[in-house]
Formats: sequence, structure tokens, C-alpha cells
Amino acid sequence: MSKSNEAPSAAESKKGKKGLIIIILIAILALGAGAGGTWYFMQMSGDEDGENEKPKAKAKPTTFIELEIFTVNLQPEENNQYLQVGLTVKARETEVVQVIAKQMPLIRNHILMLLSSKKATDISSIAGKQQLSQQIADEIRQSIDSEDHQEDVREVLFTSFVIQ
Repeated sequence: MSKSNEAPSAAESKKGKKGLIIIILIAILALGAGAGGTWYFMQMSGDEDGENEKPKAKAKPTTFIELEIFTVNLQPEENNQYLQVGLTVKARETEVVQVIAKQMPLIRNHILMLLSSKKATDISSIAGKQQLSQQIADEIRQSIDSEDHQEDVREVLFTSFVIQ
């Protein structure tokens, strides 16, 4: 009788082991398919980026154009004060350098008018100086006819700044 009790138990354990093996094989296949699919799509997206990418234009080098020192009377507050400022224009190295040289009398006039319209208290703070720098850059851009060349003017830097 003990032999007949062992037979169904062995059959059940063989079925249980087969089911467990099948489940493990399905899990391994699913993981492999997932990893393979991920690799495939990563390779495909990498190829598309390389084929569709437009060659980037090389960044144009930057040049610095030094302007003569400006000395102006500031708008009176308590006493008469003057401003002496050295400026350098940071620009892309393009035809804008020649355009600025050709337009220098107009540019200097615009900057002188702007500087002489300021009060010492307006430009004494860091924020005031940054705003003035931006306004001078805008004046230079407005003196240039071509929009492409206007974009080549990056910023204006102070090389000296004295209020007395």
C-alpha cells in the first residue's frame, strides 16, 4: 500500500517541477526580450540622432574693441560732477568690427549723450552700472544698420569708471 501512495505524490512533484521550470524559462525569456528590445531601440535612436543632426556652425571667436576714454559732465545734483569711463565692446569676430570702426563718430555721439544724461546716484551702484552697460550696448546696436551685425555686439565692459 505504501507504493501506491508514493506514486501519486511523485507524479504531482514532477508536474510541480515542470510548471516551475516553465515559469522560470518564461521569466528568463521575458527579461532577455526586454533587454534586447531596449538595446535595439537605444541603437535606433542613436542612429537617428546622428543621421538627422545638422552640423553645428562653429562658434565665432570673440574679439574686444577698445573705445577711447569718455569724460562727461553728469546731471547736477548737489555739486557739479563728472564721469570718466573707459569702455570695451565685446563682439563676435565678424564684419561688425569694421562696421563699428566706420560708425565710430556716431557711436561716440550716442554714448556721450547717454552718459551726460545720467546723475551720479543713478550709476554709482552695481545695478546702475549694469543697466548703463546694457544701455550703451543698445546704443551701439542702434548705430549699426544690419540686424546680423547688431546681434554680433555681445556686451559692453567697463575698463575704468571714475565719478568725481
